Amino acid sequence: MRIEVEGDLNPYYIQTIAMTFFPGEKFRDEEDPRLSARVSLDDRADGSYSAVVLTDRDGGSVRADDLEPWRADGAERTRKLSSGRAFFKAAVELTGYSPPWGIMTGVRPSKLATEFLTSGFSEKESADEMINSYLATPEKARLAVGVAQTERELIKPCDGGKCSVYIAIPFCPSRCDYCSFVSYTSPRLLSLIPEYLERLRDDITFTTGVIRDLGLGISTVYIGGGTPTVLDASQLDGLLSSLHPLTDCADEFTLEAGRPDTITSEKMKIAVSHGVGRVSVNPQTLNGRVLASIGRKHTTEQFFEAYGIARNAGIGTVNVDLIAGLPGDDPDSFSDTCEQIVKMRPENLTVHTFTVKKSAKFKEEGVYDREGRDAERSVSISSDYASSAGYRPYYMYRQKNTVGNLENVGYSLPGYECMYNVYMMEEIHSVFACGASAVTKLVSLPGTDGYRDIKRIFESKYPYEYLRESEDGTLSEKRKKLAADIVSFYRERGMI
Repeated sequence: MRIEVEGDLNPYYIQTIAMTFFPGEKFRDEEDPRLSARVSLDDRADGSYSAVVLTDRDGGSVRADDLEPWRADGAERTRKLSSGRAFFKAAVELTGYSPPWGIMTGVRPSKLATEFLTSGFSEKESADEMINSYLATPEKARLAVGVAQTERELIKPCDGGKCSVYIAIPFCPSRCDYCSFVSYTSPRLLSLIPEYLERLRDDITFTTGVIRDLGLGISTVYIGGGTPTVLDASQLDGLLSSLHPLTDCADEFTLEAGRPDTITSEKMKIAVSHGVGRVSVNPQTLNGRVLASIGRKHTTEQFFEAYGIARNAGIGTVNVDLIAGLPGDDPDSFSDTCEQIVKMRPENLTVHTFTVKKSAKFKEEGVYDREGRDAERSVSISSDYASSAGYRPYYMYRQKNTVGNLENVGYSLPGYECMYNVYMMEEIHSVFACGASAVTKLVSLPGTDGYRDIKRIFESKYPYEYLRESEDGTLSEKRKKLAADIVSFYRERGMI
């Protein structure tokens, strides 16, 4: 697709909105593009006026325009709103499809709702602004405002003086066809696990010392993957033992078990003995045919068995992950999954929308609904089931290449919310991360305008790179620099 912009506007913003209508579209100056868009923007005395002309190769052409009055928060947002709305209107007319989030872009749709609420808008006024100015549907506007309001209730003033810790176990027993996460499944790479855990335990000790020196309290500890329960019982016991300096004073301790076929009674009993209070058991769907087609190596029956094992072991909070819009899983089938899950009453229910990762098998084969009509219906169905069963949405995010530009939503029975997810999404405090592909996120206290400085520090992406640092003598210097960078971040912002 070729996009030409006349006026003071970053073309990337228009590209982002275009992707909601034309998933997978490439943006380059082709001689004969399949689609082209001309965006004209003019700052006027009463606001920004934009006109967009969209043309396809078959001769279809539409024009739409929009005048956005000057807003109190600046000319840049006014220009973006004006051009975004004009492009949106033209694309709806050309395609006949109206994405439910309108022109809202970015990972965190509820962030905008939080801005409105913080500025003094009521919940209704915040939703109306998202509907009228950002062209979101009433359903999505209410969802964003509801999540924002719940997060405001959950976050306490003292949370900013604490931190969270993330532990990465980037290994899986097999790879799902929709996945491109940095996780490792081959026997050769799985054989690295013992050496990986040895290095990881050293990093946990190092990170514990950094947190102690900064004088921070620990709110949450989260072990994610991959699939952490790919570890055998002895390995899991050793890892959890090394975390006691962190978890003994943490408010929340989560183990992402994930794959039902990796969950055993012995592992769950070990988890409970070390203080794990939350576990995820993730079927993704209860349609056995779809499970087989997406490369999951477990059955529906194994999910029910694993869920029962976690319950019987004494896990206090169980989360269940589902994916709406999986190829072959139509809304009726997904409705049946939702009905069965809410009857089980897990404390948490997370509904992801099918996302086509760039290196996933489904991306290569193209076997999915690119516009996400079925996914949109399925997401709506899950919301209805969750609401009627007493769950409330408490965190939400979006990913690139999600079909229909839809969202991932975490639902919880009141009082069982996963605070790690809230802290991550709202960037309330620093998250120190250990392990290959992990990302430490340093977060400052908010300024008078509410803005927080954020710095990300990336670990080596692959386990073999992560382990090589221990062998080539670079690890000691790396840790010295890491500690110095962290202390400098905190000191420069008056946090220590």
